[in-house]
Amino acid sequence: MPSTIRLHRVLSTTPEKLYRAFLEPDALAKWLPPDGFTCAVHSLEPRVGGRFKMSFRNFTTGGSHAFGGDYRELIPNERIVYTDVFDDPALPGEMRVTVTLRAVSVGTEISIVQEGVPDAIPPEACYLGWQQSLASLTRLTEPDIPQ
Repeated sequence: MPSTIRLHRVLSTTPEKLYRAFLEPDALAKWLPPDGFTCAVHSLEPRVGGRFKMSFRNFTTGGSHAFGGDYRELIPNERIVYTDVFDDPALPGEMRVTVTLRAVSVGTEISIVQEGVPDAIPPEACYLGWQQSLASLTRLTEPDIPQ
């Protein structure tokens, strides 16, 4: 039965920066891949009904896997809902990811729920990957560089 992954963090940054980090191709390519992977964003249309396509490449082996989906809900600086579907038939089904952002006294509370993770992906591997990605997201969004 597909898994559901739930994550929660508080980051010392703004909801605006986090929202942009999920919707700008160069930002996604920087923070989304877990450790040991690179990311190519092939297309991204950040609007409700818009689609995206990406791939992760294992830096050690050179192997890659592609995935894509569409945006179901976009409430600026508050909520993003999108789907993910792997190109690999061994990873069937559609995942649904809900990202909720809420301003708090020290920054932004971010909650992520990923539903429908294929049985072939161990939940602990999914949690580890997300933890690594969120550490990269923190490094991207917390610095306030006034230029």
